[in-house]
Amino acid sequence: MSKKAHMLPANGHRIQGMSSESFLDTSSILNELNLKGDEYFMDAGCGDGHIAIEALKLINQGKVFALDVYAPSVDDLIALKEKENLENLIPIQSDIAEHVDLDDDTLNVILMVNVFHGFKARRVIDEAIEELKRIIKPGGKIAIMDYKKQEVKNGPPYVVRSSPEEIEEFFNKHDLSMTYLNNEIGEDIPEGKSHFLIIFEKGA
Repeated sequence: MSKKAHMLPANGHRIQGMSSESFLDTSSILNELNLKGDEYFMDAGCGDGHIAIEALKLINQGKVFALDVYAPSVDDLIALKEKENLENLIPIQSDIAEHVDLDDDTLNVILMVNVFHGFKARRVIDEAIEELKRIIKPGGKIAIMDYKKQEVKNGPPYVVRSSPEEIEEFFNKHDLSMTYLNNEIGEDIPEGKSHFLIIFEKGA
């Protein structure tokens, strides 16, 4: 089965591509964000929604927005919301690089896991960052976890990977400042850790 075929991860949701649930520790990723429980949090490019579902355990006084461009994944999350009566789960179908159906300054935290390299592949980095900036509140965090820029067997092609320094340069162009970098996170592979996590903040 190719990566572009529909997968069924542990939670049974349909996704386009491979779920990171099988090789990344969701709890450790969320712990990097120091969530207080009252945030408006977005899992941007949520896929099967496993990160958003895990975030619901931490955010009991806020809202968890689960956004993906792939309609079947969002439909499954809508069905889960209704079945489990998850009032603070907000599924959204949207392309970040085009428009997200949220007001300006809505979110406290945006997390993107294995999403940024897709913007690079589509050559829509600036459009995506500007839309992320629009929907995040002043003082809010935009967290990006993606594959390290290295030639390895698994993951996206080297040509669409970015280093933290390259991502920082892109975000600085949009007046977003880096506040945190963890260069050793993700899956254990022969070359070390597979990923990095970098956080940017929108000024007041």
